[in-house]
Amino acid sequence: MSEPGWRVVLLLAGAFRQGVDALHDELAEQGYPGARPLHGFALQAVGDEGCTINQLGQRLGVSKQAAAKTATVLEEAGYVTREPVPGDRRAVLLRRTRHADEFLGASAAGFERVIDRWRRQLGPERFDTMVEALAEVADDRPIGDLPGWMTQHPRKA
Repeated sequence: MSEPGWRVVLLLAGAFRQGVDALHDELAEQGYPGARPLHGFALQAVGDEGCTINQLGQRLGVSKQAAAKTATVLEEAGYVTREPVPGDRRAVLLRRTRHADEFLGASAAGFERVIDRWRRQLGPERFDTMVEALAEVADDRPIGDLPGWMTQHPRKA
């Protein structure tokens, strides 16, 4: 069976979307009804040590203004706090809260359940073959800046 190239790429995007949607359905049942995919990306970008809004923007591949809006959303959800940066009165340091770390733990466990369902659906051999093939095709491409990448113009070859 030979699928058109556009369909293969859409199937990959559909699998990604199905996995993320299934995860967020679980998270809503576990007490995170307002969680959005961007929250996980952004909280990973904030990291264990925290970061400034400028660093958040760089890590997500978005503008400083978009990073500031994301920081506000995360703060309102109780996922980050703001602290002053010593020696820089204008900068703030974003730090993850315990609530954020619990959310990330629930998210990681939820992804494992999603993947377990996929493994059962496909069978272990087909699942492992799929993962190996995707790892080869993805070519170790970073996805930490996925939110920003999705809004950029395509790269020139």
